[in-house]
Amino acid sequence: MVSKNVLEFLKKLEKNNNRDWFAENKKEYDKALKDVKLVFEDIYTEMQTHDLFDKMKVFRIYRDVRFSKNKLPYKNNFGCAFHRAKPKLRGGCYLQIQPGNNFMAAGFWNPEKEDLLRIRKEFEMDDSEMREILNNNSLKSIWGNLEGEELKTSPKGFDKTHSAIDLIRKKQFIFSHTFTDNEVQSPDFIKTVSNNFKAIRPYFNYMSDVLTTDLNGVTLL
Repeated sequence: MVSKNVLEFLKKLEKNNNRDWFAENKKEYDKALKDVKLVFEDIYTEMQTHDLFDKMKVFRIYRDVRFSKNKLPYKNNFGCAFHRAKPKLRGGCYLQIQPGNNFMAAGFWNPEKEDLLRIRKEFEMDDSEMREILNNNSLKSIWGNLEGEELKTSPKGFDKTHSAIDLIRKKQFIFSHTFTDNEVQSPDFIKTVSNNFKAIRPYFNYMSDVLTTDLNGVTLL
């Protein structure tokens, strides 16, 4: 579970997001980071029992403010990404711990240009398998509907009246699931996160198959 001190530190940081306060409370930050890393590592280990990941990345709390209007020096959250083992397995998972804004996400945040075109071509040819996955009650009960940025009209080269245009115009293909502060402190939290990511596997399996084959189903690996 996520310990209470992790959430308490983040609450304090949100109210005191400046370098002087952070320096004075560096020991408290180090303790919170150590505790939350243990949670991330346990989740990573648990997820390896039903999927294959090649790395886990804990994001730095320090913000890059060079090109941002928001000049606050620190994030108000701890975030971690779990990368599925390429080239055969595609997609990624993310978990964020932030008081009042805890969530997990899975999918494709910003697909490379070639991958995005391949996905769109697949939907143009046949979107039935994707529809079946999206309408699966088990998946929807946990992850809800497909999210992500999309174009207002059709991408270049695609018919705007195509029956799958709602999928074709998407630029991101993401699912998310939120947690309350009490839920992330529950003894079942690690198992719940792992099981939720396990439930998204049919989607990942489908997208991995699309991105590792051509339109004729011939492997690209």
